Amino acid sequence: MVESVDFVIIGAGIMGCSLAYHLAERRAGRIVVLERDEIARGATADAAGGIRLQFSTETNIRLSLLSFEYWEHFPELFGIDIGLHQYGYLFLLNQPQHVEAFQQSLELQQALGVPARWVDPDEIVRLQPSVRTDDLLGGTYCPRDGWCDPYSATMGFARAARELGVEFREHCPAIAFRIEQDRLHAVLTPEGPVSCGVAVICAGPYTGELGKLAGVELPVLPYRRMSFVTEPFDLVPKTVPMTIEFATSLYFHPEGDGFLFGMSNPDEPPGFNKTVDPEWMARTVEALCRRAPVFEHARIRRGWAGFYEVTPDDNPLLGWVDGVEGLAVAAGFSGHGFMHGPAVGRCMAELLLDGAARSVDISPFDPGRFRRGRLIQEQNVI
Repeated sequence: MVESVDFVIIGAGIMGCSLAYHLAERRAGRIVVLERDEIARGATADAAGGIRLQFSTETNIRLSLLSFEYWEHFPELFGIDIGLHQYGYLFLLNQPQHVEAFQQSLELQQALGVPARWVDPDEIVRLQPSVRTDDLLGGTYCPRDGWCDPYSATMGFARAARELGVEFREHCPAIAFRIEQDRLHAVLTPEGPVSCGVAVICAGPYTGELGKLAGVELPVLPYRRMSFVTEPFDLVPKTVPMTIEFATSLYFHPEGDGFLFGMSNPDEPPGFNKTVDPEWMARTVEALCRRAPVFEHARIRRGWAGFYEVTPDDNPLLGWVDGVEGLAVAAGFSGHGFMHGPAVGRCMAELLLDGAARSVDISPFDPGRFRRGRLIQEQNVI
């Protein structure tokens, strides 16, 4: 006998769990979530946990605004403390072209109700006393931005989804699709086929590989990103904002009794290597100490590597997959997937059930835009 369900969601990170919850909240039928590992143990677990409103495209700003309705009220909605710290995001700019781009983005953000503002070097020092400002032209700051715990947040959605009847199957990957006459009929797993009306790929960095199994191209590539946490460090206040040196992508923010920091390697090729590169760790530490010399007194407690799921325009694939009826995708967030998880889950549920997303128009991120040459570049990528 072939098991039959209404929806199969592939991936139990923040995106899959949020979508499962929002579908179940709408009483959408029988929902099964397949996870190759364990809930919240994939790319979501490796995320730095940042949440921000400062984006350069209207769709991303609106997705952030909607997600903040969840982040700022998570304990009341889901009964879980996600360790939300809203000390802001502070972008540091030292190149004229970045100043121009961020000031344009700032106008859009403010027009949409985001409380972000331009800050000069003097105010930067007041917000973040540890940084050097002699080469800075200014920056942007939004006090509503911050960070929280990705694992707790994802488990909050998963628990709520389970209470509504969603079935999660851990250590049960999707290994193939049964497609006949361009129509999806089943998702194949090691435990057997699961017949379904709709399958949604929420597999983060593995999305491109799953697309190949379905015979379609989903332009999502995995890129390694490394993060590090210091030993207890009290020479910088624990109330400073998430600080980003935009030209290098260096970022750091308080984390427990220490600080979390990282920096992307522009020469990193795509791949599934999750080892920590000691050479890049050393370069990241050098960049941190160059921007904030006080960290010369800090010691690294541990480091880890995870994946960004990157698309050609640094924006996600959200919607139905061309060429396979019944197959949809929500992946490719290029580093800002966790923060948009609540909103995307809700909007994708609306798309699947109502034919279009009502809460935020996600049609600009239609997966077919690459084939049609309609890329929408997100500039504020860390």
